[in-house]
Amino acid sequence: MAKTPVAEAKPIETVSFKDALGERYLAYALSTITARSLPDVRDGLKPVHRRLLYAMMQLKLDPASGYKKCARVVGDVIGKYHPHGDTAVYDTMVRLAQTFSVRYPLVDGQGNFGSIDGDNAAAMRYTEAKLTDAAILLMEDMDSDTVDFRPTYDGTEQEPVVMPAGFPNLLANGAEGIAVGMACAIPPHNILELCDALVHLIKHPNASIEKLTDYVQGPDFPTGGLLAESRQTILDTYTNGRGSLRVRARWEKEQLSHGLWQVVITEIPYQVQKSKLIEKIAELFREKKLPLLANIQDESTGNVRVVLESRSKNIGPELLMESLYRVTDLEIRYGVNMNVLGAEGIPRVINLREMLQEFLNHRHEVLIRKSKNR
Repeated sequence: MAKTPVAEAKPIETVSFKDALGERYLAYALSTITARSLPDVRDGLKPVHRRLLYAMMQLKLDPASGYKKCARVVGDVIGKYHPHGDTAVYDTMVRLAQTFSVRYPLVDGQGNFGSIDGDNAAAMRYTEAKLTDAAILLMEDMDSDTVDFRPTYDGTEQEPVVMPAGFPNLLANGAEGIAVGMACAIPPHNILELCDALVHLIKHPNASIEKLTDYVQGPDFPTGGLLAESRQTILDTYTNGRGSLRVRARWEKEQLSHGLWQVVITEIPYQVQKSKLIEKIAELFREKKLPLLANIQDESTGNVRVVLESRSKNIGPELLMESLYRVTDLEIRYGVNMNVLGAEGIPRVINLREMLQEFLNHRHEVLIRKSKNR
């Protein structure tokens, strides 16, 4: 009977625990920063977003086609492109379909995709999805050798390194992520303002950030609200790539009979769950910490409508709202941190002008490659 060959034992190396731990943690940190948490400055996407949209395009889920089960899409993504759990992929898909989370949704969802009250989406076997026009713009001309492709994790497929990005997604939809030792928080903006700023930057390559903020006047959150900051504070935030912006709920005064009035909140700050906000106000009301408030009612349907009644008609609605801003999430601070992966794959904090210029540089390269391919 033939003997089974025995592999020669490798000599044991003595390695400092500190060095071994540092080397492995550094590899993990770099992987988290570059392959998970920070968006690319060119297309504004993280790898999971890019792989999800590419898989949906391969399934021909364009806006003119019918919907497909989300479970089918998630299965394709984790089987071909993204070797992680299905929960991570489905959560990404849900967020890209939520109109209160994303300014310009990249996924058109059919079914229960959650609500502004913080309700969870239905399981992926119940919901269906397809791409939106904005997502199609991101991937337009991908078959014209406009971007590089690389092998997937198992080497059987190809995936794009970056999208052609015919849509300024990073600033339009914003991005958030927490990596190791760094984070990212970019607010969404109005697409028309961004296009005006990009056109100005093409015509005037040396345009100042101050001039660009004439076009991009501040964030434009999907849930609305009011930006309660001076122009100088907004300019400083866009110049430094970091800052803190106060966002307040939008409200209006409704006149009732006999000289009475009520305040109606129609828009709430970004990422504030309406149900928790009302619970907090009700709790403070029960604890008698809101002496100016007489009652609160949630009359929301498809639109936000929270009614506040004053204890006295002699005080103004402004005074009532100021008392609520101080102790509730009707006013929040949104921390801006424009930390992104540059075209060379290195994370850095950049200002508004650099972000717009990086997008234009990418589009210029895409145009040249497309022309050469033709």
